[in-house]
Amino acid sequence: LTQNIISLSIQIQLFAAQANKLTKMGLWARYNKLLDAQPLLTKAFTSLVGFTAGDVLAQKFIEDSEKPYDVMRTVRMGSFGLLLHGTTGHYFYGFLDSKMPGTKPVTVATKVAIDQFFWNPIFGLMFFGYGNLMEGKSMEDYKKKIGADLQTAVMGSWAVWIPAHTVNFAFVPPAQRLLYINTIQIGYNVFLSFLGNKEVEDDAPAEKKEL
Repeated sequence: LTQNIISLSIQIQLFAAQANKLTKMGLWARYNKLLDAQPLLTKAFTSLVGFTAGDVLAQKFIEDSEKPYDVMRTVRMGSFGLLLHGTTGHYFYGFLDSKMPGTKPVTVATKVAIDQFFWNPIFGLMFFGYGNLMEGKSMEDYKKKIGADLQTAVMGSWAVWIPAHTVNFAFVPPAQRLLYINTIQIGYNVFLSFLGNKEVEDDAPAEKKEL
């Protein structure tokens, strides 16, 4: 564990050093240089920004204005982007592109289908599981959350990500996929943040059977 922490610290320092060296360059060129030098960390921090922005927008402009701002909720959302969304997306889309290169219509359609019908439910399980863990809730709470909201999350994703990923896999360079996804994800995260932090209603008490 100590070695892993030291290794991560070194990687972050290298990432910061690369960012510092590129301060005089244009923002887009700088981002691409960081993608070349530190692809995993760059995508992780891109997702950190996307998920943080999505939750800020959800709390400030979508949800009840009388409700006090929940800083820890934003931290949870941002850390999910940093630790899980960016990292798993880096490996998943890299694997997908390596196995199915090219932009032929059948290739694009296959990638979209795999993303939405295989990866999408897995992502939902990770998202709700991470929130459940960070809030210190029980496995029973997690099961209730999955039962109440996973289907909504998956089907809501289809409306946004089927057309978005069709464009993604057809026109976006592989290295830029996570940036493109997070650009759209900021708006989608408003919905995801609301859904992820919605309280699950307790089941109504079962009616007593008549003897």
